[in-house]
Amino acid sequence: MQAGIEYNPNAREVGLIGNYILATETANQPMINLGTSSDRIGTPPGPRAYYVTFAKSFPELKLGPYVSVNYSEHDREINFPFGLSYELMPKWSSMFMNDGRRSHLLLTYTEEDWSVSAMWVWFKHPGISVSFGF
Repeated sequence: MQAGIEYNPNAREVGLIGNYILATETANQPMINLGTSSDRIGTPPGPRAYYVTFAKSFPELKLGPYVSVNYSEHDREINFPFGLSYELMPKWSSMFMNDGRRSHLLLTYTEEDWSVSAMWVWFKHPGISVSFGF
């Protein structure tokens, strides 16, 4: 279970984020996660997203695809985010993601308790994301 606070300085928004793993990944089964967060990049402050995500890693290929079923309060409809991560080298990964409407690329450096991602939002705008846990 994950519970936290997310801050988006561009939208001047502070909100709750939460995830609960319904099923952990096994050799024959994907990870299944329920969660909520702010709605996707580019929506106004306030609307939430609620989702169930299915993810499966393929370590021998260094790939990790995922697909979600997402309810967007902003759109008031369901959309289908998806993506694919690729481990470039230890601690470094890249990710192609589509938020159900538009696509982004990320380059992430990860340590045990924190990570930082360089983002190319909508293949148009640079961005940065910083995460940490305790």
